[in-house]
Amino acid sequence: MAKKIIRSDEKKSIMGLDVNGPVFFTSSIIIIISITLTLIFREQAESYFNEIQNFISNTVGWFFVLCVNIFLIFVIYLAFSKYGEIRIGGKDARPEFKTLSWFAMLFSAGMGIGLLFWSIAEPVTHFMNPPLAEEGTPLAAQEAMNFTFLHWGFHAWGVYALVGLSLAYFTYSHGLPLTIRSVFYPLMGDKIYGKWGDLIDIFAVLATLFGLATSLGLGVQQIAAGLAHVFGLSSGIVTQVALIAGITLVATASVVLGVDKGVKFLSEWNMRIAVLLLVLVVLLGPTIFILQSFVQNTGNYFYSFLQISTWTESYTGNNWQNAWTVFYWGWWIAWSPFVGMFIARISKGRSIKEFILGVLIVPSLITFFWITAFGSTSIQQALVGNEAVLDAVDDNIATALFVFLEDYPFAVVLNVIGVILIGGFFVTSSDSGSLVVDSLTSGGKIDAPVGQRIFWAVAEGTVAAVLLIGGGLQALQTASIATGLPFAFILLFMCYSLYTALQDEHRQSEERKTQKEWESYEERLADIIKKRGSAKSNPNL
Repeated sequence: MAKKIIRSDEKKSIMGLDVNGPVFFTSSIIIIISITLTLIFREQAESYFNEIQNFISNTVGWFFVLCVNIFLIFVIYLAFSKYGEIRIGGKDARPEFKTLSWFAMLFSAGMGIGLLFWSIAEPVTHFMNPPLAEEGTPLAAQEAMNFTFLHWGFHAWGVYALVGLSLAYFTYSHGLPLTIRSVFYPLMGDKIYGKWGDLIDIFAVLATLFGLATSLGLGVQQIAAGLAHVFGLSSGIVTQVALIAGITLVATASVVLGVDKGVKFLSEWNMRIAVLLLVLVVLLGPTIFILQSFVQNTGNYFYSFLQISTWTESYTGNNWQNAWTVFYWGWWIAWSPFVGMFIARISKGRSIKEFILGVLIVPSLITFFWITAFGSTSIQQALVGNEAVLDAVDDNIATALFVFLEDYPFAVVLNVIGVILIGGFFVTSSDSGSLVVDSLTSGGKIDAPVGQRIFWAVAEGTVAAVLLIGGGLQALQTASIATGLPFAFILLFMCYSLYTALQDEHRQSEERKTQKEWESYEERLADIIKKRGSAKSNPNL
């Protein structure tokens, strides 16, 4: 595996498209059929997928908990092992993007919009319905923050780091296509270019597109709710479809410009706006309380880390975890092809240690501070008797952020910034997702033709709009989460495959180093013998 495995069997143009035909057309057909059936049998589909999700949660929830812990332990081991100094793309490769731009892009793709939606709603929900503590108490508040940190912290980014590192390593260090199939080369060899490889990529396309479309549709509902709450505008279906059209238009323009000029530019601006909103919330709100809570929340999270990360409700017999922890683990795993591939796309030139620690630590700490600023402050308001945010979460989660900001000075300005930020994060999710799906369906090309990028950007928006009009977003979201179970097995194989390849590269690197040392020793020895021979033949020396 140490030598580059560059294939020359590029996929030929089909009907003017530079695609991998089996993956592109099969995925497209399945997407059309799935949407049609979901619209026709919406209620039955939602009920059916809910039953599947409940069955998975009740029977193999423990397996999700185990797998996510394995993934996190594995990537941390790689970071501090002898493989940590291996550079993605070879020893002479250097990062394509500056570190701050890199952080901005991976954070926007990985957490941005979900964090805006749930940073208030989840802590408040756990506070009102904690898994173990008595509801509405300071102990429930701490428990709420612990589990919110668990769901959005190191474990989630551990899944992304595994997939991102695997794809980046096999693509940039071994010349394989930027697709999920490539990580199985050590196990399958050239069979990855056949039907099994196509099947893996088809599965990844479906999980990515359905996940993006449902998130886009559900998130647009939050933007519409915010506009209605702040400006009194209609939040009906016409407004929501118009918002999808606008977001899709901007995302399409970004996709056309590419990663460097489009996605990077928007991601950097998203982070600037996010930092502005966060700073204003901290400075205009209970600043000292937020700083104190951040220290306490982070400390409590680390203190209870092993307990809550391996907790499976085995003695309580409850099912609280099914709707939260197991749900999140299935969602992050199902989302990992999208986020992982995008992180891989922007990570050439970084060492394995730099990659893993960068993906794990910085986004997690930013997430913890964000959740503290919004979630802990909301809980504090509830503890002193202000239940407006609690009522908003109970009535319509989409309005929670805007109700929360009403207690702040310049509330209208803050709400406008919030709406802009939500839209910005959705654009970056859409454009980066389009690039990922295009790479999967084009046989792993990093820069596919512009027309294909536009096709997938428009397809995402169209799917979201159709499902929004006809119903079925929730059903399709539940279905996409259910794909987390088979993907968990794929990620376990990914661990083995990546470890095998790294082990082989390190072994061959050591052999080359030993060979060079031996050759150097032979050269020095020959030089000494040559000098001694010259001295004997010339007595005057």
